Amino acid sequence: MTKTPSKTPRRQQILECLARMLEASPGERITTAALAKEVGVSEAALYRHFPSKSKMFEGLIEFIEETIFSRITLILADEKSTLKRCEKILSLLLTFAERNPGLTRLLTGDALTGETERLRTRIEQFFDRIETQLKQILREAELREGMHPQLPVAAAANLLIALVDGRIAEFVRTGFRRRPTDYWQEQWQLIAQGFLVNRDLPT
Repeated sequence: MTKTPSKTPRRQQILECLARMLEASPGERITTAALAKEVGVSEAALYRHFPSKSKMFEGLIEFIEETIFSRITLILADEKSTLKRCEKILSLLLTFAERNPGLTRLLTGDALTGETERLRTRIEQFFDRIETQLKQILREAELREGMHPQLPVAAAANLLIALVDGRIAEFVRTGFRRRPTDYWQEQWQLIAQGFLVNRDLPT
């Protein structure tokens, strides 16, 4: 989330400051007192816009969901190739994480220690939804291209989401030093080889 002018609505300003603090302090919890100081308001002023810190985190998660799923919709509309669809969705997740380190701490659960379980469940549902979308894409490969994954569809989709999940986790674990997109193109080329096979050929 990029820094915006002072005319930014206070609610959005609070969320942007929270995202920057998550990026600036990897591994640390963010207190409402520190956030209020960063925003330049009192803690009471924060709570006029958000009833709790959990609701602030929820606002950031909503931003992640809206950004990712709106772009997935565009990918599906523009791209018909099964492998290209998968590649672009995975690359979208990795690029988003790389450009938004603070938000990536939410995706891994690193910033949610001690927070309400509802937030962790929502992140879990976010990845489940993407995995479900990948399953659908792989199932449609048979109809679209006469191809199917070498693995069962559920296992193939899980493999793809696990690859992304691992790279994102590494990004957070290394204090944002190891970028999610490092080596990704070469790795994807290897994964894509033989990932789908012709339905008329033995596997």
